[in-house]
Amino acid sequence: MTIDRTFRMGQAPNSVTLPNGKVAHRDFMAEHSGKRRSAAQWPIECIASGVSGHQADELRAYFKKHNFDCDVSNDGNPIYRDAQHRKRALKLRGFCDKSSYGT
Repeated sequence: MTIDRTFRMGQAPNSVTLPNGKVAHRDFMAEHSGKRRSAAQWPIECIASGVSGHQADELRAYFKKHNFDCDVSNDGNPIYRDAQHRKRALKLRGFCDKSSYGT
């Protein structure tokens, strides 16, 4: 039987008592069964660190000025080849990705 409950981050208990008195235990494997990004999925087009389409040339010029090789889509989104490339590009632009790469 599957019971789906939602809790705030860090507040999910390891087990809950159901109305019928039975105890349901947390299934960590089910919680973390989502697909992870693998090396085979690079390159990525990053919308979050992109600019408006009409500023795409400015972003290309910025990368060129700083001798950083990075493609930019016509929509203004940088295209990162791998995790290290992404990390260097974000640092160059002064961005901080709190989930992954800090400056």
